[in-house]
Amino acid sequence: MQRFYFDHNATTPVAPEVLDTLAECAGQVYGNASSIHHFGQMAKQRLEAARRQVARLIGAHPAEIVFTSGGTEADNLAILGTAHLAGTPGHVITTAIEHPAVLGACEALEREGYEVTRVPVSAAGVADPDDVRRALRPSTRLISAMHANNELGTLQPVAAIAAVARDAGVPLHVDGVQALGKVPVDVNELGVDLYSMSGHKLYAPKGVGALYVRKGTRLAPIAFGGHHERDRRPGTENVPGIAAFGRAAELAGARLAADGERLAQLRDRLEAAVLGRVEGTGVNGARDGRVPNTSNLYFDAVDGEAMVIALDLRGFAVSTGSACSSGAVTPSHVLTAIGLGADRARSSLRFSLGHDNTEEQVDALVEAIEASVAHLRRISVHA
Repeated sequence: MQRFYFDHNATTPVAPEVLDTLAECAGQVYGNASSIHHFGQMAKQRLEAARRQVARLIGAHPAEIVFTSGGTEADNLAILGTAHLAGTPGHVITTAIEHPAVLGACEALEREGYEVTRVPVSAAGVADPDDVRRALRPSTRLISAMHANNELGTLQPVAAIAAVARDAGVPLHVDGVQALGKVPVDVNELGVDLYSMSGHKLYAPKGVGALYVRKGTRLAPIAFGGHHERDRRPGTENVPGIAAFGRAAELAGARLAADGERLAQLRDRLEAAVLGRVEGTGVNGARDGRVPNTSNLYFDAVDGEAMVIALDLRGFAVSTGSACSSGAVTPSHVLTAIGLGADRARSSLRFSLGHDNTEEQVDALVEAIEASVAHLRRISVHA
């Protein structure tokens, strides 16, 4: 049976060109980038070349890029490293639909005595910058808002939120993990102070990411050891992974416009076919103002987890917005935040397309969806 992958927001396959860079660097560039001998300097050169490649993708200066183990560490470094600067608990603003890496860091701050405001979003999945402004306090240390939502694909008004933050003199962190490589990103045009990135959402391997830190932005370390990454993130750098991330960033910049147009056409083809052929379905969140590869659909009277399994048995990898905890499936916090009831939230699936998906695969997926929904609704009625 052929298998087709429609879960690129969870992780992407490593691109062939990126895999070549990873293998070559792992095999030949094995020095420690902090060593002053020839082998160390070879590693240092590859490290700095990748720093330039990542910086170029977002319009930053290479010195503003801090390499991390991924998006989660980048989010934690930005949030905890900024909040802890004052030494005493303060206030943080975020949104109700953030990734668990951001919400978890905010919850950790609450346990330390910080107060956190989670700004609501509209039914479209978008936060209102005026709500962010109204949430400001004299004690606000940081605003953290994602660029693109991982479940809906909706884009937040980052530049407008940045203007609010700038007027208040509060730093803005943006989780850009799901936007990087899908939409153009220029950190100067956006006006952000911190921007998180992850390699494995960009056709690079897992275990590598980066945090953009605008020049002049203060950041306390959250781990301690050596003086790596300009004293912002200690530990011997993962040079092969970082080199691979740099190559992936270079490819993303070259392919951005063409990939975006093609994937948007495939996404729209998928949605039009499903909505036209399957009753009781709809699109969650905004249909405009989102990344081109992502669609979140509900299927009334169908359990989302059962649908994932049914599609997997037919050869298609997709995902739900739900998380399993202690055997109980809880509705996605993102979907309930945009106003969906628990039942509809549990009946929703995310489809996220990527480089290798084709029209033929999308058409085959639609047929599998139609058959799976009909089967699951039939057995539900007879249960």
